[in-house]
Amino acid sequence: MAFSARRRRVAAATRDSAARRRLPMRLMLPVLVLVALMAMLMVRGYVHSEILADHRIQPEAGTGKVPDEILDGGPVIDTRGGRNASREVPDHRLVLTFDDGPDPTWTPKVLDVLKKHHAHAVFFVTGTMASRYPDLVERMVDEGHEVGLHTFNHPDLSFQSQKRISWELSQNQLALEGAAGIRTSLFRPPYSSFADAMDDKSWPVTRYIGSLGYLTVVNNTDSEDWKKPGVDEIIRRATPEGGKGAIVLMHDSGGDRHQTVQALDRFLPELGARGYEFDNLTEALGAPSAHTPVTGLDLWKGKAWIFLVGAAENVTGVLVVGLSVIGVLVIGRFGLMLLLSALHARKVRRPGFRWGAPVTEPVTVLVPAYNEAKCIENTVRSLMAGEHPVEVLVVDDGSSDGTASIVEAMGLPGVRVVRQANAGKPAALNRGIANARHDLIVMMDGDTVFEPSTVRELVQPFGDPRVGAVAGNAKVGNRDSLIGAWQHIEYVMGFNLDRRMYDVLGCMPTIPGAVGAFRRSALERVGGMSDDTLAEDTDITMALHRDGWKVVYAEKARAWTEAPETVQQLWSQRYRWSYGTMQAIWKHRRALVESGPSGRFGRVGLPFVSLFMVLAPLLAPLIDVFLLYGVVFGPTQKTIVAWLGVLAVQAVCAAYAFRLDRERMTHLISLPLQQILYRQLMYVVLLQSWITALTGGRLRWQKLRRTGVVEAPVGPAPERHTVGAGSATTTDSTYDRRPVA
Repeated sequence: MAFSARRRRVAAATRDSAARRRLPMRLMLPVLVLVALMAMLMVRGYVHSEILADHRIQPEAGTGKVPDEILDGGPVIDTRGGRNASREVPDHRLVLTFDDGPDPTWTPKVLDVLKKHHAHAVFFVTGTMASRYPDLVERMVDEGHEVGLHTFNHPDLSFQSQKRISWELSQNQLALEGAAGIRTSLFRPPYSSFADAMDDKSWPVTRYIGSLGYLTVVNNTDSEDWKKPGVDEIIRRATPEGGKGAIVLMHDSGGDRHQTVQALDRFLPELGARGYEFDNLTEALGAPSAHTPVTGLDLWKGKAWIFLVGAAENVTGVLVVGLSVIGVLVIGRFGLMLLLSALHARKVRRPGFRWGAPVTEPVTVLVPAYNEAKCIENTVRSLMAGEHPVEVLVVDDGSSDGTASIVEAMGLPGVRVVRQANAGKPAALNRGIANARHDLIVMMDGDTVFEPSTVRELVQPFGDPRVGAVAGNAKVGNRDSLIGAWQHIEYVMGFNLDRRMYDVLGCMPTIPGAVGAFRRSALERVGGMSDDTLAEDTDITMALHRDGWKVVYAEKARAWTEAPETVQQLWSQRYRWSYGTMQAIWKHRRALVESGPSGRFGRVGLPFVSLFMVLAPLLAPLIDVFLLYGVVFGPTQKTIVAWLGVLAVQAVCAAYAFRLDRERMTHLISLPLQQILYRQLMYVVLLQSWITALTGGRLRWQKLRRTGVVEAPVGPAPERHTVGAGSATTTDSTYDRRPVA
């Protein structure tokens, strides 16, 4: 029996280990999205000759190894089956050939002119262009023209191995199969010229290509249209002497080809009047067609390739649009933050500024606590050391670590404990509101400590009767670690600059759970804290805006909170924040079409929050994706300069934010590393939140492990600032989710 029990334990441990090794779906989906995105960019780079491209050109070499019959022969070279033969085009036959296409601008114009004059030609297309513009290849074949291979990426094949040469040809054929459903036996080497220009470097390539079953087609009349010498000169150079037949080299891609099109429109009728015929190559030679239809698997492989290239082009186009959008959003947000933050600071810091009559009335501080044994004593002592009269109400939400007992054992006057079964933070806050003795209510987290002046500064805006809630200045207390320093930069630069901006705009999206204050009447009018979302602080703030209350930011109301110290804890926290924010936006979406204060917030606040807190972070990874792509595949220098420019703008904003908050600039040393590492984690978290939202998933509250490293900034509590008849404990084992009435 003991052996059987041991086997069951081993099997259970094995299952648990396998479950831990299995990549969770929440991680797998972002990884798959990232892999698919990078794959699309790789395909795009491949068909744009940014990947595997080789632009080297071989200098001229000797001709000792090239047979005389090739050097002295015609422009059609046949090395199939070990032959060394060549052929000339018959007299009064012209084979017009166009290289490097198809081009979306010039190839249709060339085809139109050929169709107009009932002429056929040969188009030597590259695989990159044929993959991107398959409809033009299909049109060439449908209109009776022949298509030949010109490699996939247009390298000088004399530099390449036989494996690379085979790859270039097979990929070129794959593009033709997908575009027009054919294979071709015609090939023209890039950078080729007349037959007598064949040398000891290119001849082995020609022989190998013949062994693969291809005819090598060069030319014996070069229009040199790529030099754009003028229409008359192009016609002169393209015209053979004495009525001889010729293969004429022209181009339908690679730059501005308007002279080629104009010359062609004159050249065809002029030489036609002199008895010339314009055929494709096999027509001129009286040979079977160079095209072979493909069916079955080869056809589907080609079509799949064309589909993949089209998808990559479309995805990349969308990404470029997205990059433009995020560029506008980032620059616009930074500009607004700098401008409006300066206006906010100027407003609240001018001499004699007051929100209204000084607020001196007592305040209830609510501390919802769940397993905060390591932090709660520091939290409570910091409140009792404050400069404003308070009652402290700790709502123990079913803690199992003795949190409530620790507070009770402190025996501090004016501190009460309310116990309830575990019901979640919104229920704990509502329980606290119901038990609060004062009309102004401050809410804070159980891992946060206040400075002596925090409560006083936090409630002063209530001197304005229009103010329903106040956001304080949350700061990272455990900033000594690298991940803490990164969060410190984020809190100062992002959250607090944002709050200044939103204050001026009148659409503050969130009262931070670490430090915020509310009017009881405002809370009661909107139904108290709701558990509809995982971001109850954002939810209640939006509800207050819609009810017509002002929500403002008190920069001097500083609170020191314990930020997550591991990647896993940070992930859990930000995942909940991101998903909760999306839930809150969705919950309050009707504000977009409502009138009055709700409509004003809906048409100003919700778009700003959606753009800057959801859409911008979601698109922001494009900056780094294109940075990586540009560094690897070019243009490297311009890419790095652009990224450094974005970093410089961020550094300016960060420095200004640190100056406003009177923080030491030394923490900004880690800003570049934060942008490279920390920001990527936030991207994945937001993407995961989007996936959860779109798939209808539900996310649970996830309790973070606390260390209690954030100390109270002052010593023992002065009794003169307490309010209440003494320490009391209210035990309530029931759980009431009803909002405060």
